[in-house]
Parts: sequence; C-alpha cells; structure tokens
Amino acid sequence: MRRVGEVVRTAQGLAIVRSPDGEYPDLGTEVVDQDLETVGRIVDVFGPADRPYVAVSPADEITMPALLGEKLYAR
Repeated sequence: MRRVGEVVRTAQGLAIVRSPDGEYPDLGTEVVDQDLETVGRIVDVFGPADRPYVAVSPADEITMPALLGEKLYAR
C-alpha cells in the first residue's frame, strides 16, 4: 500500500486529498483508510505538480464529514 495523502476538505460530493509528494496513484484506484476499509476511488488529480490534490469519490456507505483529517492509502 502507498499513502495517497490526508483529506483536507470535501467539495461537490468528493473528498479532496492533499498528496504528500508528486507521486499519486492512477485514476480509478481503490482508496482505503488506516483500518483498510474501502473509502472510495480516485476520480481526478489537479493542482501543482509537486504536491497535487486527489479527488476521491466516496463509497456509498461513507459519510463525508467523517473523512476530514483522515489519512488515505491506495490499495
């Protein structure tokens, strides 16, 4: 597993994750939390190349406010 980053905000039904570096997983990659529970899938990457933002579309059972501050990982 590799770290995707930390959820810094939610917007338009997506979790916005700040990448710790310029490396990020491919679109469609499954994202999990620290307990290895599925959180959603990566749907977009945007922002500066050295620390981009990653947009994650949450799984159906995930509540957006609960994700704020969570560290997420690519499976």
